[in-house]
Amino acid sequence: MASARLTKTVVEAVETRPDKPKSDVYLWDGGKGSVSGFGFKLTPAGGRSFVFQYRLRGAKADRRYKIGKFGDWTVETARERAKELRRMVDAGTDPLDHDKAQVKLAERAKRDAVDRAFGVVADRWLEEYKTERRQKGARKGRVRSDSTIQMVETATSFLKKQFGGQRIDEIEDIEINSAIGKIPAAQAATRRNTFASARILWGWAQRERLLADNPFDRLEAPAAPQSRERILADDEMVVFWRASRKMPYPFGPAFRLLALTGQRRDEVMEMEWSELDKSARTWTIPGSRTKNGLPHLVPLSDAAMDEFTALASKCAWPAKGLIFTTTGKTAVSGHSGAKRRLDAAMLVAGKEMGRESVAAWRIHDLRRTVATGFQKLGVRFEVTEAVMNHVSGSRGGIAGIYQRHGWADEKRAALTAWADHLTGLTRPKPVKDEATQQAG
Repeated sequence: MASARLTKTVVEAVETRPDKPKSDVYLWDGGKGSVSGFGFKLTPAGGRSFVFQYRLRGAKADRRYKIGKFGDWTVETARERAKELRRMVDAGTDPLDHDKAQVKLAERAKRDAVDRAFGVVADRWLEEYKTERRQKGARKGRVRSDSTIQMVETATSFLKKQFGGQRIDEIEDIEINSAIGKIPAAQAATRRNTFASARILWGWAQRERLLADNPFDRLEAPAAPQSRERILADDEMVVFWRASRKMPYPFGPAFRLLALTGQRRDEVMEMEWSELDKSARTWTIPGSRTKNGLPHLVPLSDAAMDEFTALASKCAWPAKGLIFTTTGKTAVSGHSGAKRRLDAAMLVAGKEMGRESVAAWRIHDLRRTVATGFQKLGVRFEVTEAVMNHVSGSRGGIAGIYQRHGWADEKRAALTAWADHLTGLTRPKPVKDEATQQAG
């Protein structure tokens, strides 16, 4: 086995053997300062590279490790690498096996970087969140509402823009605080909802073993938004009513029923014909769709009955199916866009009535307007709470009274009085002729 102190001049002078032109030629490092097992290889095709040959203690055969090509590696750098490899062998580590393990680790790290990328994790979580049923609370076992899913989708989209491809297990609590802090302070509810969605997401990721440390253990939720007190005044309700009349199905009648019944947006928008009893003039919202998980009876006024009859487009009301739907399979969505169209219609209707504009309001403000209207009409507080289905989970206090007395008659009287008030506001006023005015 040929050996010589390897130098640039020496390796450049190596040639293939005339007697074996198709065989590789090896030259091993020798002399003072040489490294055992370090060598140079020349292939018949002219390829020149550095190698390291070794045998582990107890092994029966040598193994050969390719250090790299001559040119990419100098003799000096290749020799230093050979020294490292010799130390590994002396310590009982096989360089080839070590490299394979390192490749696997690198591949695993690469997969982890993809699998743990925030965007990938967020998409996985959101897909599961949208289809899973609630695990606790009054609405345990229920699929989440479209509005809740839409809110969480919005929050997730915002978070993905902040963290993108960053590994979720490398995102610090200070980064989360900074990201949520970018949401304007005026949008307190959005801040709080985004924080809540993120906390659920990170908790899920921890259960999936995608991270060991949960930064939300060290974070406090943003302050709750101040309670809103916006109600629509009588003249604004007139504008609302006229504007809703100009809106086609499904949102025009849906908005009016929100105003007539005082129920929650999703309870109205996701209403089914099977929940209505035409002869009893009632709407029973099943516990699976109420906030407190209890069935809720809503007596129907003449005005509400008229809306349903118009929606049925015939004398008999359908026995089943969604009332507000554009697909026939799912409840209507796009509430925000519909609200913007209503606002535009209210602006037009307001100008026709001599108003410049109507102050900003939200769909939920209709519910508050109904409750305030009840107060003005002298409806008892307990009845108002019964209509609004404000039942606490404690079953104590007023909640206990609700269970002993359903207030059905009182609720009907309150909703009828409110509907009469609304229709009275929106009904065209008779105009006295001159003769009548002179006689008066």
